[in-house]
Amino acid sequence: MSTTAKTRKYTILPVTRVEGHGKVTIHMNEEGEVEQARLHIIEFRGFERFILGRPYWEVPVIVQRLCGICPVSHHLASAKAMDRIVGGERLTPTAEKVRRLMHHGQMFQSHALHFFHLSSPDFLFGTDGTASSAFGAPVAQRNVLAVAGKYPQLAVQGVMMRRYGQEIIRATAGKKIHGTGAIPGGVNKNLSLAERDALLKEVEQMLEWSRGALAIARDFTMDHLVELLPFGSFDSNHLSLVREADGALDLYDGVLRAVDKDGRKIVVDVNCQRYLDVVSEEVRSWSYMKFPFIKELGPANGWYRVGPLARMNTCSFIPTPEAESARKEFLDLTKGRPNNVTMCYHWARMIELLHSIESIRELLTDPDLQGTDLLASGPRREEAVGVVEAPRGTLFHHYRVNRNDEVTMCNLIVSTTNNNEPMNRAVTKVAKDYFTGRTAIPEGLLNHIEVAIRAYDPCLSCATHAVGGMPLIVELCDASGDVVDRRVRN
Repeated sequence: MSTTAKTRKYTILPVTRVEGHGKVTIHMNEEGEVEQARLHIIEFRGFERFILGRPYWEVPVIVQRLCGICPVSHHLASAKAMDRIVGGERLTPTAEKVRRLMHHGQMFQSHALHFFHLSSPDFLFGTDGTASSAFGAPVAQRNVLAVAGKYPQLAVQGVMMRRYGQEIIRATAGKKIHGTGAIPGGVNKNLSLAERDALLKEVEQMLEWSRGALAIARDFTMDHLVELLPFGSFDSNHLSLVREADGALDLYDGVLRAVDKDGRKIVVDVNCQRYLDVVSEEVRSWSYMKFPFIKELGPANGWYRVGPLARMNTCSFIPTPEAESARKEFLDLTKGRPNNVTMCYHWARMIELLHSIESIRELLTDPDLQGTDLLASGPRREEAVGVVEAPRGTLFHHYRVNRNDEVTMCNLIVSTTNNNEPMNRAVTKVAKDYFTGRTAIPEGLLNHIEVAIRAYDPCLSCATHAVGGMPLIVELCDASGDVVDRRVRN
């Protein structure tokens, strides 16, 4: 905690159980009211610069080094851009379905990892007497080891579900992490019958476990509605890809759609190659992460949310039956209007988990996966955009390539960057609701801030292109600026 003449400042460093490095600062005035709360990204990594000059065919492999949690998303977004560079954006049926299978494997493993390993302690353990019943468990209990001790079956399910998703990635990309399967114009391998049969053996079990995970998220939300509805919540716009033909949920391809808090379309199915007509970014001095917004609305009103919550709000329907039934139940909570409840991200994430395993089951029985026509090509281009729905939200990759096949420009807007303003608003909302009037910080309240951030499943390393340690520091300052309490977690 630090002080100035008029304020107290608390710092939370590091933010825990997220991927990457960040801190939170909370500023309080002399009346003990929260004036400002911010999520700071304290790393910097320059991928957009150091791939310049590299040959375009290397880029889908290089850029996925941004992250070890969601490398497939970067791999595919970059590959989709390079498809257009080589004129091969009309993929063969085998190439498109192998990529879609790879992408659903990525969604499945990432959603399982976040839910069971990072978020489940918030759902499964109760109060310590200092905070709300939903999020007040002692710090020693808020981790995956405690989950494994008290709920061993759930812990095993989480591990096995993530392993299954990674096995799909290995079979389609060549490796579980940082594979090479997607290449400009297609893929470099199909799915063998042996690989297919091995994956089919487990798919029904994964489907059953996915139903159970969805039930946990839904029941937790419904059992704690009084606490969760206002927790870090606010009205917002929502943006995602949807399928061009009918507005269905499509995690791999589609057009850009955005709706406002009431469900009115404010971006109407725009071709992804024109994303710069829709989205712009602003820079703020206190973060390495930019702040995107819808151009037409401006930075004050045009910020938006992405990810599972946004996708439930923007799509017209989900094209797999069980997930679509779950989406309808999800929207019943808000009587069919967009759901703006931050903690409903977890429920939405488990609907997508179910959708991915339904899609995996369908794809595994498609004979096109054993096809041998793997590549497409056409007239060369010098500029292209690739967009996918990553686990955390809409992911933009934009490149220019010169006649010598060298990358001359790269612009990445990653999912967590799109959620930057919403995460800051969630932090501010929780800080004002729970920290106002306090002269000390009970340890249980620290987790409230982190719970709000974790709902977005942020990948801070991707968003900031950064390296470094990630401590979490929260400081509480009085009106004179003196630090009255300080908590550090590292």
